[in-house]
Amino acid sequence: MYSSKFLNKKIALITGASSGIGESVARKLASAGIKVILVARREEHLTKLSNEINRSGGDSVFYPIDLSIENNRIELWEYLDNNSLLPDILVNNAGIGWYGYFYDMPWSTAQDLLSLNVEAMVHLTHLALPVMLSRHYGHIINIGSISGKLPEQGIALYSSSKNFMDSFTTVLYRELVGTNVHISVIRAGPIKTEFFDSARKLENGGSIPAEKMATSSSSVSDKVWNLIQKPRKIAYVPFWTALSPLLEVLFHWLIDLIGPLLLRKNTKII
Repeated sequence: MYSSKFLNKKIALITGASSGIGESVARKLASAGIKVILVARREEHLTKLSNEINRSGGDSVFYPIDLSIENNRIELWEYLDNNSLLPDILVNNAGIGWYGYFYDMPWSTAQDLLSLNVEAMVHLTHLALPVMLSRHYGHIINIGSISGKLPEQGIALYSSSKNFMDSFTTVLYRELVGTNVHISVIRAGPIKTEFFDSARKLENGGSIPAEKMATSSSSVSDKVWNLIQKPRKIAYVPFWTALSPLLEVLFHWLIDLIGPLLLRKNTKII
């Protein structure tokens, strides 16, 4: 278990930091004395958040960027390297969702989802690991979803991207045993963020039913801090969602029957 004194002045890179889970994680880590690098597309949101963190005694910098573009990720890493900001902690949080029939999903939206949810996460992890291994310390925390182990109708590509994240995390966890570099995945249930609003606004997208059961983003940031202090492979938010993988194992036949009916209802297809 790592003490707060050991973690003080460590550097954390947080993607998707302009709102929701990313913002909450940034505030939490900054309050613990960790220098935070805020990365997201919306510069005005990052500016406001960074100023608030710094005024409250924290230490933050920001870098507005579209992580779905490979060259942007390379430029980000060069900036961090040139400014002695290569992270000890990486929180892969950036991602988008979409709800509806997969065949109605615009291909441009599908490409954006894969580029951000999968490609950016893998690329940043690939860039971060050599640095962490050379320092003999590091922690990568991937913000996943229970949908990665519980495939649901209406979120075909999102659920698949989180399943990839799960497998990717598990394999790297095993590769990193004994190195003092850690990787974790948080399998989050529905969380109250702009994620649901964004899914509705995308072309042909719809309202995600799970929004009605959403909990606060602070529950995820608390779990991130807990994992940094006491690393482990998997954590659930909220805790009771640890039962979710069993639903697929035990009741897949029922989900196969009910799922299509729920999708038709929520997408208003008769």
